[in-house]
Amino acid sequence: MPAANLRGPAMGVIYKISPEASWREAERAGLFAGAPVDLADGYIHFSTGEQARETAARHFAGQENLVLVAVDAARLGEALRWEPSRGGALFPHLYGPLPMAAVLWVRPLPLGAGGAHLFPEDMA
Repeated sequence: MPAANLRGPAMGVIYKISPEASWREAERAGLFAGAPVDLADGYIHFSTGEQARETAARHFAGQENLVLVAVDAARLGEALRWEPSRGGALFPHLYGPLPMAAVLWVRPLPLGAGGAHLFPEDMA
């Protein structure tokens, strides 16, 4: 594994896109262990506000019933690592479960008329 930048480019808000049903199960459990791709890779994939739209287009194209989860990166401690991914850009990866205490908000991520997901205008 490449050396990780533990603090990241900015310890602000990071985002997780999830099927709503999976997210609601995580809320009942009190933590999010990850989607199947996260479990296979050994960490939970997140995106910055600048990366989230491309992540949605690449990995969730055409999918309905999704939620966008905003997370306070500073609350994740050393389990959060910033590692090179798509095109060498640093992406936040969480090596452990996501505690609900780090979640700032959860909002629907609907599809627009053109098929792209509609993101909240006030995303960080």
